[in-house]
Amino acid sequence: MALFWRRPETSFFVVRGAKRSIGGDWYHLMLRAPWWFNLLTIACGFLFVNLLFALAYVRVGGVAGAHDFSDLFFFSVQTMGTIGYGSMYPVTLGAHVLTTAEAIAGVFVVALATGLLFSKFSLLRARAHFASCAVISPMNGVPTLMIRVGHERSSQVMDALIRVVFSRSERTKEGVDMYRMYDLKLVRERVPALSRAWTVLHEIDAKSPLYGATADSLKAMEGEFMLTLSGIDETSGQVLHARHTYEDIHIRWGERHADMLSRLPDGRILVDMTQFDRTVPCEERDAKAVNAGSDVLARLETDTDQPSSAEEEEQALAK
Repeated sequence: MALFWRRPETSFFVVRGAKRSIGGDWYHLMLRAPWWFNLLTIACGFLFVNLLFALAYVRVGGVAGAHDFSDLFFFSVQTMGTIGYGSMYPVTLGAHVLTTAEAIAGVFVVALATGLLFSKFSLLRARAHFASCAVISPMNGVPTLMIRVGHERSSQVMDALIRVVFSRSERTKEGVDMYRMYDLKLVRERVPALSRAWTVLHEIDAKSPLYGATADSLKAMEGEFMLTLSGIDETSGQVLHARHTYEDIHIRWGERHADMLSRLPDGRILVDMTQFDRTVPCEERDAKAVNAGSDVLARLETDTDQPSSAEEEEQALAK
């Protein structure tokens, strides 16, 4: 199965006892499959149906000009393809009935193949690019979760909306283990146009579920971050969806995303996509603890509304 289409991301959970119906969900499976597999399946299905009708013609007979099985097979292909060269034709009632049934079957075969190929051709897949790692480091004195997201196409994603959900394992007072999900409050969750890169920011203050977390505690609680991105493709007008998951091993503590912007001698701005996944250590390293203390909270209340470097990068990339 993995040779025919790309599987979704490997899940931490192993599911047992779930009902699977490949025959009842073939349409979804074909949409997920690569183009070569769809074309090969349609071609094989077409040949198989004609092989069945050729066997039926062998039993019924009544085809003038057909001398062996290969002639009957190609007569079936001509009938289903509505070709009709005239060198072979039915002469008995049974052969006429069989050619009528094959003509009806050919309509369904062509309709199914056309519908499948059209649906697959018109299906626009999101080309969202998520950085290989997320980072946690101070920004303006506040510990901040930063995740870089971009769009690989030259067109933009209009009205892009992103959500970040943090899940972790918890134990209730009754001693029941369960996984809880928390919506992380983002500095900005929507941008009018997403182009090459956008840095998603979540400030880790006293109200954040990450407050006081460390690399060890995040691993112990099986912490996981799921990002969902949606927006409208400006070229086709279709709604795009993409998602990505970061586990605790994908979090870089005390690091930040490398700068992608630099100014050329002629005054233009260079966007270096080779730096998209690269992270660099921060000047202030605190890889073991993330704790926004009382002094940081006080600074949040009195901080001036100056754009951060990540916000400046977003504005430059949007232009």
